[in-house]
Amino acid sequence: MPERLTNWAGNIEFGARRLHRPGTLDELREVVTGSERLRVLGSGHSFNRLADTDGDLISLAGLPRTVEIAADAATVKIDGGMRYGELAAHLAGAGLAVHNMASLPHISVAGAVATATHGSGVRNGNLATAVAGLEILRADGSVTTLDRSDPDLAGAVVGLGALGVVTALTLDVMPAFELRQYVYDDLPEAALHEHLDEILSAGYSVSLFTRWSSPGIDQVWLKRAEPMTGDFFGARPADGPRHPVPGMPTENCTEQGGTPGPWHTRLPHFRMEFTPSSGEELQSEWHLPRSAALAAIEAVSGLRDRVAAVLQVCEIRTIAADELWLSPNHERDSLALHFTWIADTGAVLPVVADLEKALTPLGARPHWGKIFTAAPSELRAAYPRFADFAALTTRFDPKGAFRNPWLDALLA
Repeated sequence: MPERLTNWAGNIEFGARRLHRPGTLDELREVVTGSERLRVLGSGHSFNRLADTDGDLISLAGLPRTVEIAADAATVKIDGGMRYGELAAHLAGAGLAVHNMASLPHISVAGAVATATHGSGVRNGNLATAVAGLEILRADGSVTTLDRSDPDLAGAVVGLGALGVVTALTLDVMPAFELRQYVYDDLPEAALHEHLDEILSAGYSVSLFTRWSSPGIDQVWLKRAEPMTGDFFGARPADGPRHPVPGMPTENCTEQGGTPGPWHTRLPHFRMEFTPSSGEELQSEWHLPRSAALAAIEAVSGLRDRVAAVLQVCEIRTIAADELWLSPNHERDSLALHFTWIADTGAVLPVVADLEKALTPLGARPHWGKIFTAAPSELRAAYPRFADFAALTTRFDPKGAFRNPWLDALLA
């Protein structure tokens, strides 16, 4: 492959022989049927070797954009290369919305869905829960279409790219809505321990940001329709715009201060108009039962000094339970602990291992696209439907064309 290709963060250099950028579905089918080993690259926002291959790497970004809103305006069908920011613009123009978005609208829909990337909110399922149907191009060139009448859909949605190329997705949509975004500084530790559930339930989406350099929470980001006044459980209203990472440009963040605005300009933390750099960061994330939320926070607090030494910021948020087989939120309301690390793999990995040792007994499941050290056997044991998923991958891809060493170890 003539170009050096890395993921967004630059910590992974892909080993593919070739990178393909098909411009049509026919070109895509030709690449797929002509390759013995291949993987699909989304927007490159995974931090491990999930998307890597020693065969052919495919980007769907060049496929024709497809946005087909159903006659009843309950669903939209989109192509497999679309990003959330593009989707949001189309839906907003039609007076529609998706129920949830990730912090960064630049990520691809298919990639986010395949790894159960989530957004936030005690009543909001992760992004994958909006999927009402998939079209999957398989290694032999055939296309399988799944909808909610097919029991395979719950296994295929969070599919890790192991079944084939997702060429189209059908998503649930809803009427467009407005939200306000408020930021509060310095939530006291006592409030965190005494009112955690109330705090996390106080908005449509709530994020708590901490650098673990002190016992309290540095910033609370609250997204809700209703106006707010005064303090928030002892935290003070921010006196101006904030960025989750102190010192970073606040103009990259979505509007704060309680000004109402369209859903797609408030749910993400970052604006679509700014171009994220190839980040000087690494990321890890663990999802735990919400019933273990305080215990999980206390476990991280016990490693405060080690964590803070290699951390840029940690985000704490919630996700509602779902029935998707490989979703970290499978059958349980969840608390997510998201860590944005400094860009130093050697310094970060020992801390990741320490966190896993502390959080695994509480039921932690790592985000599929982030950095973790858990053994494949531990991952398999964390998912009640994992054996069913492994069987599904064999049925859809009997020759293992969409496998790589990372998946080979997981599915062994």
